[in-house]
Formats: sequence, structure tokens, C-alpha cells
Amino acid sequence: FPSATVIGTDLSPIQPSWIPPNLTFEIEDCNLTWTFEPDSFDYVHLRYLFGSITDWNALFSNAYRVCKPGGWVESYEPTVVAESDDDTIPPGSAHSEWGKFFIEGAKKMGRSCTVVEDDVQRKSMEATGFVDLQYVDKKVPIGGWPRDPKQKEIGQYLQASLEQDLEGYVLYMASQLLGWTKEEVSVYCAQFRREIRS
Repeated sequence: FPSATVIGTDLSPIQPSWIPPNLTFEIEDCNLTWTFEPDSFDYVHLRYLFGSITDWNALFSNAYRVCKPGGWVESYEPTVVAESDDDTIPPGSAHSEWGKFFIEGAKKMGRSCTVVEDDVQRKSMEATGFVDLQYVDKKVPIGGWPRDPKQKEIGQYLQASLEQDLEGYVLYMASQLLGWTKEEVSVYCAQFRREIRS
């Protein structure tokens, strides 16, 4: 949408140096009152905030306040619980422990990683006053095993994302909140990588 003005926000100054001319970034903590004027956006996009939000009702209240009447707010959150239709995730595997790991760590921070399981988005959006809610639940593969070309591509991207930043997902929570040693983190990450490559 080259004619749109896009403002991205993040807690940290980690934005790329090359960006399209219609895009700017601002450092903002979405857990605080947003600094944007009321009714200033046609579209608000929120994603991958699980484990970060202290008050989902306040988050959606901010989004509601800055969205113009008739505007659109989209919120995308994944489940952290890995599941399979054919029981190919055995108990005790790194995949089966993934969700438990995030859920336990988030609880220690007073936050939630069970946004999908607890239907947090819908409940908070309804409580805030949003109407015409649409909910879409999708299965997302990890790896290139699906026969469907689109699902295969999605799975390959997710696998690459997980492999390239696995320690980034795991290190802080495991070492600072759950008391894992650096060696335990390395072993877990190696096991997880082996599993998603098989």
C-alpha cells in the first residue's frame, strides 16, 4: 500500500536501516497508554505479543481509542502448544515441552502465553467495545512436509525462523526465570532443531 502512511512501534530500537518511504518507526511500550491521538488510524495491526502483555483489556482499549470509527483492528497470536494430528510429537520431546516451557516462564513474569487457549483476544475485544469480531483459527506446520504448496512454504518459513532464532526465544526465559544452565539451554535447542529437521 504505497499510498498509506505506516507507523510501526516497538519497545526496542531494533528496526532495519532500509525502510520504504511511507514507513516510520516509533519506540513505544504497548503496555502503557499509547501516545497517539484518538481516532487517528484506519488500521491497527497487533501480533506475537503473547508473554509480553500485562493487561490485554488495556491493550485493546488503546487500540480501540486510536482506531477511527469504521476502522479495523487485527490481532494475530499463536498458541505455544505444539500439536499434531497424527501423534508425531511424542511425550518428553522438545516439541512437547515447548508450550509448558513458555507457559511456566510467562506465569513467573505475571503474563500469559495461553492467549489462544484462554480466548483472550475475543474476550478483551468484546469487553472493550469492539463489534463485528471475526475469529480465524489456522493450523500452521513446522517444516516442508505438507503436500499443499502454500502450507509447505509456510512451514519452511516457520522452520527457518525457529532454527535461526531458537536461542533468542529460549535463553532469557530458560536461564533467568526457570533456572536452566547455559548447557541445558544448548542441549534443549539442539534437541529441538533435530526434531524439526526430522
